[in-house]
Amino acid sequence: MLRGVSTHDLITVESFVNDDLFRELSEDYGVNVVRLAVYTYGVGVVGYCTKGDRERYQKNVANGVAFAKAHDMYAIIDWHVLSEGDPNIYLEDAKAFFAETAEQYRDHNHVLYEICNEPNGVDWQTVKRYAEEIIPIIREKDPDSVILVGNPDWSKDLESVAADPLSYDNVMYTLHFYSATHGQEFRDMLERVGRDGLPVFVTEFGVTASSGGLPRDLESADQWIDLLERYNVSYCMWALSKANEACSMIRFTVPKYSGFAHDDFTETGLWLLETLKKH
Repeated sequence: MLRGVSTHDLITVESFVNDDLFRELSEDYGVNVVRLAVYTYGVGVVGYCTKGDRERYQKNVANGVAFAKAHDMYAIIDWHVLSEGDPNIYLEDAKAFFAETAEQYRDHNHVLYEICNEPNGVDWQTVKRYAEEIIPIIREKDPDSVILVGNPDWSKDLESVAADPLSYDNVMYTLHFYSATHGQEFRDMLERVGRDGLPVFVTEFGVTASSGGLPRDLESADQWIDLLERYNVSYCMWALSKANEACSMIRFTVPKYSGFAHDDFTETGLWLLETLKKH
């Protein structure tokens, strides 16, 4: 079972991708997985498919993968579909990215591939068609790795997936939730699909509203963690960041990127540290 954190966009938080912090995450906090978010859509240098700085993204991914390995952690390479909704919009970019990425990391047993972060505005058949294009590309290079597949409604429609799953081995399906927005209804859904044997990985969750802002709901977050622990469902919290948002782990006024003290963490960050310590 993996418990850890997700970065915000890898370019906007690239200073967090450093050896000292990854050691700290592993040895001091008990993190054993870091999710590396490559935004597909954005402005300026951000957005791999929208004229963002691809070489910079690739360098940050390589550093994250190397630092995770050095400190006995897994790394999730996250193709962070979000604003475009339909992962097929940048299908050719995704094919090229995963062909290159799987070739580069085929012998790295600690790497997992997340092929579409949060599809939205599309149905499961649309996402499934995309997955059936991408998974064989990864499998040609890396036949045994775990592949994580998002689903409609910002990765919350597991029941559609359970009714018609993909026919590949070593595939898991992602669930994303934010505890102040997504409560018992979604916990019940996870229990239903889990009982039916659907393999689920919570690659992103927050203790805030789905916007990443206030309010926090730590009571609901605790209920979520209790459920995930009961069913051995791995999870990554959003976000390893110091953006001025309630979902960020680090206070936005903190000038450093490792060697954090208690007062450097937000209420969100402190909750995560206590949760990791507990489990």
